[in-house]
Amino acid sequence: MIFDRICNLIADQFGVDADSITMSTAFIEDLDADSLGVAELSMAVEEEFGLGELEETDLTELKTVGDLVRFVQDLLDEE
Repeated sequence: MIFDRICNLIADQFGVDADSITMSTAFIEDLDADSLGVAELSMAVEEEFGLGELEETDLTELKTVGDLVRFVQDLLDEE
């Protein structure tokens, strides 16, 4: 499941418990993510799901884990 895989990436990236992550977990407010953390997470997501390079403008619009899950699902559906 995409959500579980993303939770594991986030847990590794931000040093949080994967079980504490929900679809409404916000990157900035809940995970204290900065631009570097988001960039590193995007690279991990690209690698995990075999995606091409993600556009930075797309990533800045993603505020929650749910946003990222839906974004990745939409990209995978397009393939």
